[in-house]
Amino acid sequence: MRLTAQQRRVIRQAALDCFGPEARVTLFGSRADDTARGGDIDLLIEMQITDPEEIVNAETRFQVQVQQAIGEQKIDLLVDYPGRGEHPPIFAIAERTGVRL
Repeated sequence: MRLTAQQRRVIRQAALDCFGPEARVTLFGSRADDTARGGDIDLLIEMQITDPEEIVNAETRFQVQVQQAIGEQKIDLLVDYPGRGEHPPIFAIAERTGVRL
């Protein structure tokens, strides 16, 4: 995994703060691969929030909190929640290849 311990702590705490105490965070993509180089931070956030407006607000707060703590980074978020209708194939890839933070 190509995140520092500090970055992992910041991301986990921001997820709990913004998405709730049951939020789970999975890092996937190139940052989950020790042999890769570069790349953005790809995260799958699983949460219990179901209200669309609340989800958007939580995503925005999360991005701001993480950026303020670790500096400007490209962060791509996938969000999963109860009742989500469609799960594009990237969700299966994230679950299969990701590393839980």
